[in-house]
Amino acid sequence: MRICCPCHFGLESVLKFELVRLSAPNITAADGRVSCDGDWDLVAAANIQLTAAERVLIELGTFSVKAQRGKTAFDPLFEGVMQAPLEEFIGKDDAVIVKGSSLNSVLHSVPACQAIVKKAAVKRLMQAYRVNTLPETGTKKTIQFQIRNDSCTLYLDTTGIPLYKRGWRQNANAAPIRETLAAGILDLSHVRADTQLCDPFCGSGTFLIEAARRAMRIAPGLHRRYDAERWEQIPRKTWMQAREAATALIQKDAAFHGFGFDSDPEAVKLTMENAKKAGVADRITVQQRDIADFEPVAGQSVVCNPPYGERMLDVESARALYRTMGKVFPADMPVSVISPDAEFEAEFGRKARKRRKLYNGMMQCNLYQYWES
Repeated sequence: MRICCPCHFGLESVLKFELVRLSAPNITAADGRVSCDGDWDLVAAANIQLTAAERVLIELGTFSVKAQRGKTAFDPLFEGVMQAPLEEFIGKDDAVIVKGSSLNSVLHSVPACQAIVKKAAVKRLMQAYRVNTLPETGTKKTIQFQIRNDSCTLYLDTTGIPLYKRGWRQNANAAPIRETLAAGILDLSHVRADTQLCDPFCGSGTFLIEAARRAMRIAPGLHRRYDAERWEQIPRKTWMQAREAATALIQKDAAFHGFGFDSDPEAVKLTMENAKKAGVADRITVQQRDIADFEPVAGQSVVCNPPYGERMLDVESARALYRTMGKVFPADMPVSVISPDAEFEAEFGRKARKRRKLYNGMMQCNLYQYWES
């Protein structure tokens, strides 16, 4: 099978390396996704172990949906779906769900495309199973379509609930960073098993918790479930063995410790509640403290997501915060800051050693990274 793992734009290299560690063959990376060849063992391992992927999808086919003379605009989409080997993955009793997106195509109506894909899928399956109706009372199978520039790719989703929902964050503050994005930033910031990490804007604790679990090599999806676990094509032992393999990698003796600060006492409380749910409360220390009172500690690294002017503070207040950060963070302290403000470096007072373009949801940001020359 060809497997596709979508990710945040800018994290393709992180995700590619994770698939290399899983010994995935024929890996290719494109904007916002990394693909590879694989079997059901890799599907299970990828769902459980990948930290930067949003989902694990099976590619069903790619085809053109350009308008053709003498045909309606939707005919190429219908015909393309009819060529996909759906019966290899979808049983005659399975419930078929269709989701998707369209960009830069004459087929711009997503609901209309959903209806066409569903109609074609049902027809293909009825022909394959030689029946006149599909009860759709069985296991849920979700087909995803992605139309870009009049080219459509069909996928089958093995994940279900997105991978960024690890299961430990039941509560969050006003603007939490997605766990998968946080994991990618931590990788790019070289957070390791012995890192002493500080987040002076800890919010709901995402960076600290992801870092602690990463340091201890606790697979992010070890304790959650996936849609494909209910598929008859995948033996139960496949998932059991994947979890056993992930459990064997855990390093309880990692020297990591995280230090979190926030001016909001509710954020301090929230971080510790989430850390307990994630099983890493003993690896994290959290205190209420304003950024102006930051005290650098030798050997610590900073990774943070300070409040943005567009979401929680007005722009000037946010920039005042950046100026304070520039004063209290020593020049020799490794620092990674994600911000959408193009003026961050000017307000911080120093040019970043490295700047990476990332997206936090739909918001274009930069990851500004500093370390000693």
